[in-house]
Amino acid sequence: MARMFGTDGVRGIANTELTADLAMKLGVAGTCVLAKNNPDPLIVIGRDTRISGEMLEEALTAGILSMGGSVIKAGVIPTPGIAYLTQLYGADAGIVISASHNPFKFNGIKFFNSEGFKLDDALEDEIEAIIKSDSLHKYAADSVHIGTVRQILENPLDSYRKFVMSTFGDGRLDGIKIVLDCANGASSVVAGDVFRGLGADVTVINCEPDGININDNCGSTHPENLAEAVVKTGADAGLAFDGDADRLIACDEKGGIIDGDRLISIMEMLLKDEGKLTGNTVTVTVMSNIGFHRRAEELGIDVDVTKVGDRYVLEEMMKTGCVIGGEQSGHIILREFASTGDGMISGLQLLKAYVRYGKPMSELAGAMRIYPQVLINARVSNSEKYRWNENEAVAEAVAEAEKKIGSTGRVLVRPSGTEPLVRVMIEGEDPEKIRPIAEDLAKFIEEQLSGEEQEAVAE
Repeated sequence: MARMFGTDGVRGIANTELTADLAMKLGVAGTCVLAKNNPDPLIVIGRDTRISGEMLEEALTAGILSMGGSVIKAGVIPTPGIAYLTQLYGADAGIVISASHNPFKFNGIKFFNSEGFKLDDALEDEIEAIIKSDSLHKYAADSVHIGTVRQILENPLDSYRKFVMSTFGDGRLDGIKIVLDCANGASSVVAGDVFRGLGADVTVINCEPDGININDNCGSTHPENLAEAVVKTGADAGLAFDGDADRLIACDEKGGIIDGDRLISIMEMLLKDEGKLTGNTVTVTVMSNIGFHRRAEELGIDVDVTKVGDRYVLEEMMKTGCVIGGEQSGHIILREFASTGDGMISGLQLLKAYVRYGKPMSELAGAMRIYPQVLINARVSNSEKYRWNENEAVAEAVAEAEKKIGSTGRVLVRPSGTEPLVRVMIEGEDPEKIRPIAEDLAKFIEEQLSGEEQEAVAE
C-alpha cells in the first residue's frame, strides 16, 4: 500500500482524494502525535488561496477540537508564515493547507512541529498508523474538554510581515525597481507590503486570487510572465513565488531567468563574504546543475548533496550546521532566519547581494554557467511510481541511456514526491542530443509501469 505522506505532506485532488473526512482524521491523529504530552494543545492553521482551503480548514479544526486541542486560524498566509507563527505562539504544531505549485484542484496538508520544522518520516508514519487503525474515536476528548478556536490580539499576517522585513537588517531598497509575481497565491496578501515597506518601487502581477487561478500560467512555474513584465517596466529584477510562497524563481533586468541553483550560488557568495557561511559548506540536491558545483569550486565552497526534497536538505543542514541549502526549483533554506524555505526572505537576500555588489542582476547570475538539462515527466500511478527501480527492463533502459550520454553528463530517474510522475532528468553539453534520449526513456517507463502509452511532459 502506498504511503499516505509524500515528500511534502499529504496531497491529492481536493474533495476526491483529499476529502474533508481525511482532513478531520489528520487533525485528530496529528494532534494525538504532536501534542501527546500536553493536556491543552495549541495548533496554528494557515492556508493558501485555493477554493478547497476553507473546507479542509474547517475539517482539520473539527478534528483538533475533538481532541481537546485549541486552534489559531491564521487564514491565508505563506507556508513559512505558519512555521514562524508556530514558534512565536509556543504552539505544539502548525498545519498548512496547500498544494504548493500545483493547480487549484489539488490540495495538501503538511505539519510543522513545535520548533517550526517539517515532520520526519517516523512521526508521519505514526500519524498514518493511527488513521489506518480505524480507532480514532478512542482518542477523543470528553464533552467537558472539547477545544476552542482562539482569537489573538495582533493579526497573524502582520506578525509574519514584520518578521520578514526584519531579515533585511538595517538596509533599504530605495531606488530599486522590482516586479513581484504572486501566483495568485498566499503571497498576494503580504508581498507587496513587505517590499514597499523597505522602500522599493514595486509592480505586482498575478495578485488577484479567486480560488481557482492559483499557479494558473503564473508564478515560479511560469517565470516567462515575470520576465516580460520586468523588461516592460524597466525593473532591476523580478521575483516570482509559488502558490504557498515557500519558493522563489527570479529574473534579471534583461528578462533572463534565475533558477534556484543560481540564486543559491549568489547567496552563498554573499554569506561567505559576510563571514557567515558556517563550515564553508552549502547543501543542495542531486538535481543541482553541474555548473553549480563548478561555481562553488571557484568560490572555494564545499557542497553537500542530498536526495530531492527540501525536508531532506534541511535534515542534512541540521546534521552539519550548514546555514544555506536548497533546490533548483527555488526552495531555499536560510537557517539564520527560518526553519523552512521562504520565497520572500530569499528574495530579500538576493536584493541584499544586488545592493552590496553594485552589479546588474544579469552579471551576478551569469557568474554561474548552466549546463543544459532536460526533464521529462513519465505519467504513472502513485502506487507504481515508487517501484520503477524494481523493473528490470527499466533498469536496462536507464543503463543504455547512461552509455549514450557517456562522461559528459548524467541520467537521474526519481519518483515525484507530490504528483503521480516518475521524473527523468538528463544533463549534458548538447541539448539536441540529450532531449530525445530523455523522451524515449520517459516513454518507455510509462509503457512499462502503466501498460499504456501516454504523453510525456517536459518541465
